[in-house]
Amino acid sequence: MSYQTLRLELSGQVAAITLNRPDKRNAISTQMIEELLMALEQFESSPFRVAVLTGSGKAFCAGMDLEALRSLAGQSFEQNLADSRLFANLLYRIYSLSKPIVAAVNGPAIAGGCGIATLADFTLAVPEAKFGYTEVKIGFIPAVVSVFLRRQVGEKTARDLLISGRIIDAAEAHRLGLVTEIVPAANLAARAQEFAGILLSASPTSLARTKRLLLSYDETALKAELEIAVRENAAIRSTADFHEGLSSFLEKRAPKWTGR
Repeated sequence: MSYQTLRLELSGQVAAITLNRPDKRNAISTQMIEELLMALEQFESSPFRVAVLTGSGKAFCAGMDLEALRSLAGQSFEQNLADSRLFANLLYRIYSLSKPIVAAVNGPAIAGGCGIATLADFTLAVPEAKFGYTEVKIGFIPAVVSVFLRRQVGEKTARDLLISGRIIDAAEAHRLGLVTEIVPAANLAARAQEFAGILLSASPTSLARTKRLLLSYDETALKAELEIAVRENAAIRSTADFHEGLSSFLEKRAPKWTGR
Protein backbone atom coordinates (compact mmCIF):
# COMPACT_ATOMS: atom_id res chain seq x y z
CA MET A 1 0.00 0.00 0.00
CA SER A 2 1.33 3.45 -0.94
CA TYR A 3 1.27 6.28 1.60
CA GLN A 4 1.90 9.98 0.98
CA THR A 5 1.88 11.44 4.52
CA LEU A 6 3.59 8.64 6.43
CA ARG A 7 5.95 5.70 6.09
CA LEU A 8 5.08 2.17 7.10
CA GLU A 9 8.09 -0.11 7.44
CA LEU A 10 7.77 -3.75 8.46
CA SER A 11 10.83 -5.48 9.89
CA GLY A 12 11.12 -8.54 12.06
CA GLN A 13 7.94 -8.47 14.14
CA VAL A 14 7.83 -4.68 14.58
CA ALA A 15 5.96 -2.20 12.38
CA ALA A 16 7.43 1.32 12.23
CA ILE A 17 4.90 4.06 11.43
CA THR A 18 6.52 7.45 10.79
CA LEU A 19 4.50 10.63 10.28
CA ASN A 20 6.27 12.01 7.24
CA ARG A 21 5.49 15.66 6.57
CA PRO A 22 8.63 17.20 8.10
CA ASP A 23 8.26 20.45 6.15
CA LYS A 24 4.84 20.88 7.85
CA ARG A 25 6.08 19.64 11.24
CA ASN A 26 3.98 16.52 10.55
CA ALA A 27 0.78 18.54 10.85
CA ILE A 28 -2.50 16.64 10.64
CA SER A 29 -4.45 16.69 7.40
CA THR A 30 -7.50 14.69 6.38
CA GLN A 31 -5.25 12.58 4.19
CA MET A 32 -2.92 11.87 7.10
CA ILE A 33 -5.84 10.75 9.30
CA GLU A 34 -7.13 8.45 6.56
CA GLU A 35 -3.67 7.03 5.92
CA LEU A 36 -3.02 6.48 9.62
CA LEU A 37 -6.27 4.57 9.87
CA MET A 38 -5.24 2.44 6.89
CA ALA A 39 -1.74 1.86 8.31
CA LEU A 40 -3.17 0.78 11.67
CA GLU A 41 -5.55 -1.59 9.90
CA GLN A 42 -2.69 -3.00 7.83
CA PHE A 43 -0.60 -3.47 10.98
CA GLU A 44 -3.37 -5.10 12.98
CA SER A 45 -4.18 -7.61 10.25
CA SER A 46 -0.50 -8.46 9.68
CA PRO A 47 1.74 -10.95 11.55
CA PHE A 48 3.64 -8.02 13.06
CA ARG A 49 3.07 -7.78 16.80
CA VAL A 50 4.17 -4.29 17.94
CA ALA A 51 4.08 -0.86 16.28
CA VAL A 52 6.46 2.03 16.93
CA LEU A 53 4.95 5.41 16.03
CA THR A 54 7.17 8.46 15.56
CA GLY A 55 7.62 11.63 13.50
CA SER A 56 10.18 12.63 10.89
CA GLY A 57 12.22 15.78 11.30
CA LYS A 58 12.20 17.90 14.45
CA ALA A 59 8.52 17.53 15.46
CA PHE A 60 6.31 14.61 16.34
CA CYS A 61 3.09 16.34 15.25
CA ALA A 62 2.30 20.06 15.44
CA GLY A 63 -1.49 19.72 15.36
CA MET A 64 -3.80 20.54 12.50
CA ASP A 65 -2.40 21.62 9.13
CA LEU A 66 -2.88 25.29 8.20
CA GLU A 67 -4.60 24.44 4.93
CA ALA A 68 -6.98 22.15 6.79
CA LEU A 69 -7.67 24.98 9.24
CA ARG A 70 -8.45 27.40 6.42
CA SER A 71 -10.98 25.00 4.94
CA LEU A 72 -12.95 24.75 8.20
CA ALA A 73 -14.41 28.24 7.91
CA GLY A 74 -16.38 27.37 4.79
CA GLN A 75 -17.68 23.96 5.80
CA SER A 76 -21.28 23.09 6.61
CA PHE A 77 -22.26 21.55 9.95
CA GLU A 78 -22.58 18.15 8.29
CA GLN A 79 -19.09 18.46 6.82
CA ASN A 80 -17.68 19.52 10.19
CA LEU A 81 -19.47 16.62 11.84
CA ALA A 82 -17.93 14.14 9.39
CA ASP A 83 -14.52 15.74 9.84
CA SER A 84 -14.80 15.58 13.65
CA ARG A 85 -15.95 11.96 13.54
CA LEU A 86 -13.00 10.97 11.35
CA PHE A 87 -10.54 12.34 13.91
CA ALA A 88 -12.46 10.69 16.76
CA ASN A 89 -12.26 7.39 14.87
CA LEU A 90 -8.48 7.75 14.64
CA LEU A 91 -7.98 8.37 18.35
CA TYR A 92 -10.35 5.55 19.27
CA ARG A 93 -8.51 3.22 16.88
CA ILE A 94 -5.16 4.01 18.48
CA TYR A 95 -6.67 3.51 21.93
CA SER A 96 -8.51 0.28 21.14
CA LEU A 97 -6.05 -1.49 18.82
CA SER A 98 -5.56 -5.13 19.79
CA LYS A 99 -1.77 -4.89 19.42
CA PRO A 100 0.49 -2.59 21.46
CA ILE A 101 1.77 0.74 20.16
CA VAL A 102 4.91 2.50 21.39
CA ALA A 103 5.04 6.22 20.58
CA ALA A 104 8.55 7.65 20.23
CA VAL A 105 7.97 11.38 20.60
CA ASN A 106 10.91 13.11 18.97
CA GLY A 107 9.69 16.71 19.35
CA PRO A 108 6.59 18.85 19.95
CA ALA A 109 3.24 17.02 20.11
CA ILE A 110 0.55 19.69 20.12
CA ALA A 111 -3.28 19.62 20.12
CA GLY A 112 -4.39 16.60 18.07
CA GLY A 113 -0.75 15.55 17.85
CA CYS A 114 -0.64 15.41 21.63
CA GLY A 115 -3.65 13.12 21.59
CA ILE A 116 -2.00 10.79 19.08
CA ALA A 117 1.23 10.68 21.10
CA THR A 118 -0.29 10.05 24.51
CA LEU A 119 -2.93 7.51 23.48
CA ALA A 120 -0.28 4.98 22.56
CA ASP A 121 0.13 2.21 25.13
CA PHE A 122 3.62 3.50 25.91
CA THR A 123 4.90 7.01 25.23
CA LEU A 124 8.66 7.62 25.14
CA ALA A 125 9.73 11.24 24.76
CA VAL A 126 12.94 13.18 24.32
CA PRO A 127 13.65 15.77 27.06
CA GLU A 128 13.03 18.60 24.57
CA ALA A 129 9.53 17.40 23.63
CA LYS A 130 6.58 19.68 24.35
CA PHE A 131 2.97 18.68 24.91
CA GLY A 132 -0.23 20.69 25.02
CA TYR A 133 -3.90 20.96 24.13
CA THR A 134 -3.91 24.50 22.74
CA GLU A 135 -7.34 24.56 21.07
CA VAL A 136 -8.84 27.22 23.37
CA LYS A 137 -6.16 29.66 22.20
CA ILE A 138 -7.76 29.79 18.74
CA GLY A 139 -11.42 29.63 19.74
CA PHE A 140 -11.61 25.89 19.21
CA ILE A 141 -12.48 23.13 21.70
CA PRO A 142 -10.36 20.11 22.74
CA ALA A 143 -13.49 17.97 22.63
CA VAL A 144 -12.32 14.60 21.35
CA VAL A 145 -9.07 14.48 23.33
CA SER A 146 -10.95 15.45 26.51
CA VAL A 147 -12.75 12.09 26.50
CA PHE A 148 -9.45 10.27 26.86
CA LEU A 149 -7.49 12.81 28.90
CA ARG A 150 -9.96 12.71 31.82
CA ARG A 151 -9.36 8.99 32.04
CA GLN A 152 -5.60 9.35 31.82
CA VAL A 153 -4.88 12.10 34.35
CA GLY A 154 -8.13 12.72 36.27
CA GLU A 155 -10.66 15.54 36.22
CA LYS A 156 -8.66 18.30 37.94
CA THR A 157 -5.51 17.91 35.86
CA ALA A 158 -7.55 17.55 32.67
CA ARG A 159 -9.29 20.85 33.46
CA ASP A 160 -5.91 22.49 34.00
CA LEU A 161 -4.49 21.33 30.68
CA LEU A 162 -7.62 21.72 28.55
CA ILE A 163 -8.91 25.05 29.89
CA SER A 164 -5.54 26.80 30.20
CA GLY A 165 -4.25 25.46 26.87
CA ARG A 166 -0.75 25.65 28.34
CA ILE A 167 2.28 23.86 26.92
CA ILE A 168 4.10 21.48 29.24
CA ASP A 169 7.55 19.97 28.93
CA ALA A 170 8.41 16.28 28.87
CA ALA A 171 9.27 16.25 32.57
CA GLU A 172 5.83 17.49 33.59
CA ALA A 173 4.12 15.20 31.09
CA HIS A 174 6.02 12.31 32.68
CA ARG A 175 5.01 13.42 36.18
CA LEU A 176 1.35 13.57 35.10
CA GLY A 177 1.49 10.09 33.59
CA LEU A 178 1.18 11.12 29.94
CA VAL A 179 4.75 10.01 29.20
CA THR A 180 6.07 6.59 30.17
CA GLU A 181 9.77 7.38 29.97
CA ILE A 182 12.08 10.26 29.01
CA VAL A 183 14.86 9.18 26.66
CA PRO A 184 17.81 11.17 25.23
CA ALA A 185 17.24 11.98 21.56
CA ALA A 186 20.26 9.96 20.45
CA ASN A 187 18.80 6.85 22.13
CA LEU A 188 15.11 7.27 21.27
CA ALA A 189 14.91 4.94 18.27
CA ALA A 190 16.98 2.24 19.98
CA ARG A 191 14.96 2.48 23.20
CA ALA A 192 11.70 2.21 21.25
CA GLN A 193 12.96 -0.98 19.62
CA GLU A 194 14.13 -2.26 23.01
CA PHE A 195 10.68 -1.54 24.43
CA ALA A 196 9.12 -3.38 21.50
CA GLY A 197 11.41 -6.33 22.26
CA ILE A 198 10.09 -6.48 25.82
CA LEU A 199 6.54 -6.70 24.45
CA LEU A 200 7.55 -9.36 21.93
CA SER A 201 8.64 -11.60 24.82
CA ALA A 202 5.04 -11.71 26.09
CA SER A 203 2.23 -13.88 24.76
CA PRO A 204 0.47 -12.06 21.87
CA THR A 205 -2.81 -13.68 22.94
CA SER A 206 -2.33 -12.38 26.48
CA LEU A 207 -1.50 -8.88 25.27
CA ALA A 208 -4.55 -8.74 23.00
CA ARG A 209 -6.86 -10.06 25.68
CA THR A 210 -5.45 -7.70 28.31
CA LYS A 211 -6.00 -4.73 26.01
CA ARG A 212 -9.50 -5.92 25.22
CA LEU A 213 -10.27 -6.37 28.93
CA LEU A 214 -9.11 -2.85 29.79
CA LEU A 215 -11.22 -1.42 26.96
CA SER A 216 -14.30 -3.41 27.93
CA TYR A 217 -14.52 -1.83 31.38
CA ASP A 218 -15.47 1.53 29.87
CA GLU A 219 -16.23 0.96 26.19
CA THR A 220 -19.94 1.85 26.23
CA ALA A 221 -19.39 5.11 28.12
CA LEU A 222 -16.36 5.95 25.98
CA LYS A 223 -18.30 5.65 22.72
CA ALA A 224 -21.22 7.69 24.09
CA GLU A 225 -18.88 10.46 25.27
CA LEU A 226 -17.05 10.49 21.94
CA GLU A 227 -20.34 11.12 20.14
CA ILE A 228 -21.04 14.10 22.43
CA ALA A 229 -17.52 15.38 21.81
CA VAL A 230 -17.81 14.99 18.04
CA ARG A 231 -20.96 17.12 18.01
CA GLU A 232 -19.40 19.79 20.25
CA ASN A 233 -16.34 19.82 18.03
CA ALA A 234 -18.52 20.47 14.97
CA ALA A 235 -20.86 22.96 16.68
CA ILE A 236 -18.20 25.38 17.90
CA ARG A 237 -17.04 25.93 14.33
CA SER A 238 -20.14 28.06 13.67
CA THR A 239 -19.36 30.52 16.50
CA ALA A 240 -17.97 34.03 16.05
CA ASP A 241 -15.09 33.32 18.42
CA PHE A 242 -14.00 30.29 16.40
CA HIS A 243 -13.92 32.32 13.18
CA GLU A 244 -12.04 35.13 14.92
CA GLY A 245 -9.60 32.71 16.52
CA LEU A 246 -8.99 31.00 13.22
CA SER A 247 -8.48 34.30 11.37
CA SER A 248 -6.16 35.73 14.01
CA PHE A 249 -4.09 32.53 14.09
CA LEU A 250 -3.69 32.45 10.32
CA GLU A 251 -2.96 36.20 10.21
CA LYS A 252 -0.53 35.94 13.14
CA ARG A 253 -2.24 38.61 15.26
CA ALA A 254 -3.88 38.76 18.67
CA PRO A 255 -7.54 37.66 18.64
CA LYS A 256 -10.40 40.03 19.51
CA TRP A 257 -12.89 37.83 21.32
CA THR A 258 -16.59 38.70 21.48
CA GLY A 259 -17.79 35.73 23.52
CA ARG A 260 -20.21 34.63 20.82
